[in-house]
Amino acid sequence: MNELKEKALEIFRRVPYINLLQMELIEVKPGEATLELKIRDELRQPQGLLHGGAISSLIDTATAFAAATMLENGENAFTSNLTVHFLRSVKEGKVMCKAKVIKSGKRLITVSADVLNESDELVATSLTSYSRN
Repeated sequence: MNELKEKALEIFRRVPYINLLQMELIEVKPGEATLELKIRDELRQPQGLLHGGAISSLIDTATAFAAATMLENGENAFTSNLTVHFLRSVKEGKVMCKAKVIKSGKRLITVSADVLNESDELVATSLTSYSRN
């Protein structure tokens, strides 16, 4: 396992919200992160579909880990904008979020993300900005 993924996993395990949703860190490398979420009853909305809030949380977490790879030691960032376009509903299985930094600037880090179902169909897409502080 690479050093970047080991460091990310250490942080991953300490965040209660990530543990609550039971997200899984698949991969992290400079400017990119991939996370997975298994669909279960606690994450469904009344019609039995994966809740949009769970998808948004998966996106926010994946993009945060991708953005974090752009930070200097001791530097932090926070989500300043998160826009999600929901394209397809999903009921069963897992969804995977692939996040990629598209610009790492002096003050903002902009990250795109795609959420795919197990058939590699696009479920949601997002553009997220992080403010450095």
